[in-house]
Amino acid sequence: MDDKKERYPRLNQINSPEDLKALPAEELAPLAQEIREFLVERVLENGGHLASNLGAVELSLAIHRVFSSPRDHIIFDVGHQAYVHKLITGRRERFSTLRQGGGISGFPKRSESEHDCFGTGHSSTSLSAALGFAEADRINGSDAYTVCVLGDGAYTGGMIHEALNNCRRRLRLIIIINENEMSISKNIGRFAKTLSRLRSSKGYFRTKNATTSILGHIPLIGKPTVKLLRRFKMGVKSALYGSNYFENLGLYYLGPVDGNDEAAVERLLKEAKESRLSCVIHLKTQKGKGYAPAEETPDRFHGVSPKGCQPGEGTSFSDEMGEILTAMAAEDEKICAITAAMTGGTGLTAFRNAHPLRFFDVGIAEEHAVTFAAGLAANGCRPVVAVYSTFLQRSYDNIIHDVALQELPVIFCVDRAGLNPADGATHHGIFDVAFLSQIPTMRIYTPLTRLALKNAMEDAAKASVPCAIRYPNGYEDPAVVQAFYGDKTPSRVGVRSNFTHANIASAEQIDSLIITDGRIVKEAMRACEILREKGHTVGILLLEQIKPYGAIAEQILPFLPQKACPIVFLEEEIKAGGMGMMLSEALSAHEIMKNKTTVIMATDDNFGVRMKNEPIYRTVGLDAESIVERIFHAQK
Repeated sequence: MDDKKERYPRLNQINSPEDLKALPAEELAPLAQEIREFLVERVLENGGHLASNLGAVELSLAIHRVFSSPRDHIIFDVGHQAYVHKLITGRRERFSTLRQGGGISGFPKRSESEHDCFGTGHSSTSLSAALGFAEADRINGSDAYTVCVLGDGAYTGGMIHEALNNCRRRLRLIIIINENEMSISKNIGRFAKTLSRLRSSKGYFRTKNATTSILGHIPLIGKPTVKLLRRFKMGVKSALYGSNYFENLGLYYLGPVDGNDEAAVERLLKEAKESRLSCVIHLKTQKGKGYAPAEETPDRFHGVSPKGCQPGEGTSFSDEMGEILTAMAAEDEKICAITAAMTGGTGLTAFRNAHPLRFFDVGIAEEHAVTFAAGLAANGCRPVVAVYSTFLQRSYDNIIHDVALQELPVIFCVDRAGLNPADGATHHGIFDVAFLSQIPTMRIYTPLTRLALKNAMEDAAKASVPCAIRYPNGYEDPAVVQAFYGDKTPSRVGVRSNFTHANIASAEQIDSLIITDGRIVKEAMRACEILREKGHTVGILLLEQIKPYGAIAEQILPFLPQKACPIVFLEEEIKAGGMGMMLSEALSAHEIMKNKTTVIMATDDNFGVRMKNEPIYRTVGLDAESIVERIFHAQK
C-alpha cells in the first residue's frame, strides 16, 4: 500500500469529486497519467475493460470538475468506461475487488454508490434514462443537470435515436458523444478544424458571452439583435457543414473537440451548462490512450482477462462456432452471418474474412438484426444470428412476430449462455431458455463439446423452423468429454449419460438421477463424487438438446429406473418456464414417473448477484454441496 501511495500521490488525494475540484489545473495532466497507470495495473490484474477507460480519463475528470455529483446525474452508456468515475467517487481503495464477488461491479450500479444514479451494462439505454432524469427534474422544479455519456458505438443503437426524437430543447440535459472509432458528423478540411479549435477556445466563449450580455441589455433592439445573430450563425454553419442532425432536432451542438484535452472539454461543458439548453457535445478521444499495446490494438484490450487466467484447451465455443459456420458456408452459398457489433466477441471474424458478401454487422441493433434475418430467410437465405444471450433479450418481440410466427428458418447462435460471474448480473444468460421455450416450433440445442456444437449447427441448418443453439463462454472441458463420450463420436445431438464411465451397468443401479445441460454439469459431476463416497450412486444425463420437450422426454425414458428415486433437474437458468419445469411436465405424462420425486434446481427468483467473494454456483444455490443436500432431502 505504501508503494502505491508513493506511485500515485495525486490520485491518493482524490476521495470525492470535491477533492478533484480543489486540485489546481496544472495538476490535472499528471493526475490523468497516474490514473492511466493505475488502471493498467489493476485491470491487467483483475480483468475488465481497459481501452475504453484509458480513452475517457480527461472526459471523466472534466465532468466531475464542472458538475456536482450526486446532485447532478451522470449516466454512462454501457458503463464499461466508468472506471475513472468510480475512482473519483470514493471507490479507489476497493478497486482491487473490481469484478470480484462482493466487490466493485464492472458497470455502474445503483446499490454500489450514490454517484451511480442509473445501472447500465447494455448499450444504447443511457439517453432514454437520462431524458427520464431530466424530465423528472423539470417536473420537480429542480435545477440539477443530467449528463449522458455515450460512445459512437452506442450511437448505432436505435434507442438512442428514439430518445433524441423526444428531447425537449429546454432541459438541463447534456449529451456527450465520445467518438473514438467512427465519424458521425461532417467536419472536413482545414477550415473545419480551425473553426473547431476556435469554438473550444477561452476567447471564443468569453467574447460570445460578453457580446450576448451587452446586446441583450440594449432596450428594444437588443434581444431581437441577439436572435438575428444566432440565426445568421446557424446559416453560416449550415452553409459550411451542411445540415446538422442534432440542431435540426432543436439541440444545441458543440464540437467536435479533442476529448483528451481536459481544458477544452471543461470549457465546452461550462458553455453547455450555462446555455440551460439540451446540448450535444461531440468529443473525439483515443481508445487505449497512454498504453501503447491498447493504442495499437484497442479491440484486443477492450475486455481483458484476469492475470493468470488459464484458457481452456483448444478453441473457445465462440471461435469454434465461427469456424464451423465458415466451413458450412463454403458448402452452402445461402448461409449468411449477422452480428450486432460483436464480430470478434461472437467468433465471426473468420466468417467475415472468408465470406464478406454474406457477412452483416448491423451495429448495436439486435431488434433490427433479427427482423433483417427474417427478411433474408423469407427470400431464400439461411441466416445465422450470433448474439450474446443477454443481448438476445432485446429482440424478443422480433423473434416471435417476425421469425417464429412465419416459421422462418433463422438460426440463433446464443453465446454466453448461463452464468457469467465476472460481468455480473447484467450479463448472466439465464433467461433465454425460459423465453425461447414459450415460442411454438422453436428448437433449442445445448451443446457442451465441439462435436456436439458441430452436430447441432448441421442439424439446425436442415430445419424448416427457427432454432437456437446456446453455449457458454469458455472452452470444451476434457473431463466432460471423457465422462459422457469417451471414444465415441456421435453423429447427431442427443442425450448423453455417464453410466458407462461411472460403472453403472443399468438404470436400476442408480439411487438418484441428475438431468442437466450446459456447463453446470461439472457441479453435478462433483456432487456424484461426494455421494459416491457416501455409498450413494448417481447417474447424470447431459442434454445436447432440450426442445421440443416431448421428443427429448422420449429419449430420456430408457435411462430412467423403474424403482422410486429422486430425479433432479439441474440448470443455470431461471426456474419459471425453464428446462426443468418444461421437461418434468413432459415426462410426467409417462407411467414410469409416477413413483419418482422431482426436484428442480435453478436460479429461481435470483439475478445471480454475488454479495460476497464466493463461486457463483454457491451464490445461487447450485453448487455440488447444495445438490447433495437436495438429493438427501428428497430421499427422506
